[in-house]
Amino acid sequence: MSGEPTDEELEKLREEKMEQLQNQAEEGGDQEEARQAQREQREAQKKAMLRQHLTDEARKRLNTLKMSKPQHGEKVEQQVLALAQSGRIQGKIDDEKMKALLEELKPDQQSFDIQRR
Repeated sequence: MSGEPTDEELEKLREEKMEQLQNQAEEGGDQEEARQAQREQREAQKKAMLRQHLTDEARKRLNTLKMSKPQHGEKVEQQVLALAQSGRIQGKIDDEKMKALLEELKPDQQSFDIQRR
């Protein structure tokens, strides 16, 4: 006996390894599905809060901003949610209040001085 596994033993080991890999893949898929469900739930909660605290015009303005400048739009959205969660929003934010908030949170404009030689 040389100590090497037989063909039957090798086949059995391969089958066990395949089952193990399939189980890991299924568990990984379940975890990914759970993460995706959590992301969708958080997004739905965020939209519900925005719907509750913003008028239609203010929501349209925010969505337009998010289309043109996604990072700035996300920052404004987070600020509105933080204000809502802390209870500092009285009533709904209308379009005029949204304009003021956007102006307040506007990123600093960079100026470029071009020197000609």
